[in-house]
Order: sequence, then structure tokens, then C-alpha cells
Amino acid sequence: MNKSLAIVACLLASPALATGLEIDIEGEANGTVVIDLLEDVAPKHVEQITALASEGAYDGVVFHRVIDGFMAQTGDVEFGKAGGDTSGAGRGGSSRPDIPAEFSKINFNRGVVGMARSQNPNSANSQFFIMFDEGSFLNGQYTVVGNVTSGMDVVDQIKRGTGPNGSVLGAPDVMKDVRVTD
Repeated sequence: MNKSLAIVACLLASPALATGLEIDIEGEANGTVVIDLLEDVAPKHVEQITALASEGAYDGVVFHRVIDGFMAQTGDVEFGKAGGDTSGAGRGGSSRPDIPAEFSKINFNRGVVGMARSQNPNSANSQFFIMFDEGSFLNGQYTVVGNVTSGMDVVDQIKRGTGPNGSVLGAPDVMKDVRVTD
């Protein structure tokens, strides 16, 4: 086999990158949100999110921080599972290592999905947020991982937080099932 054919064979044998997520949400919001993941913009973050979704880690995770006019945050697979004590949601991550920032020039507009992190720019792990509205103050400060392509009407219905810093009190909305799409 010549070198060109070997390269083509290798490329064909390589798994295709995931291009999206489908998230079934239950609670005050009920429906499916479809997200186009930007693996060309944030490949390490997209790889981590799709791995966690494929393992079922996001299934049953609550939206723990939801601020009207700003964003809905979820993805704490350590402390954010519905049915248990979610009072620590927002502090945890996954057993996977944190991811170095992959900042881009993409603006945080309505429907943009970004990775949550601590003050350390290289601390994103499993948590992400969906923008309700424009948030230019986040531009270049947080990693953009995707865009909602369908279901923003569902996102708009997610139960808002009334606690400190937008924490959701009572029964938060839940990502019931999260699927990786091609």
C-alpha cells in the first residue's frame, strides 16, 4: 500500500468527531435542546463533554445556577445528581482532569454554550452554561464550546434561581438524558 492510501485508510478508520448533543430537560422546562458542538474551536473541551455524555455522566444532573437574563448552568456530575443532596452543586466536576482554556473570538450571544470554571482559566471540567442573552463581558474569558440550534424555547423555561448567586432552590430542572449526536 502506498503512503497516500495508508493515510486515507487511517483517516477512514479514525472515529468521527461528535458534532452535537441532544439534552432532554424535565422540570419547569420540558423538551429537548439540540447543541452544535464546535470541535474546531474547543477540541479538548468538546472531547471531554462528549466523553462524559457518552458515559451517561450528565444523565440526571440538575441546572443548579440559573440567572434570568444571563445563563443556565449545569454539568456538575459530582454534586449535581437529582434525587440526592445537590446543595454542593457548582463546586464539583468529574474524575477527569481539568482542561486548559481554549479561548476564541466567538461572542457570548444568546444560545451560546460556554464552559464554567473557577477563577483559574484552566479549571474547566464538566460544568457548562447556556446563555439566555448576550454577555459580552465573558468574551475571551471563557471557552465557547457550542451553540443551541434547536430548543431555546425549552432553555427559556428552565427554573430560575432565587438563591445566592442564582442558585436554584427547591426542585431544579434536570438533564434527564444527554445524547451525543454525529
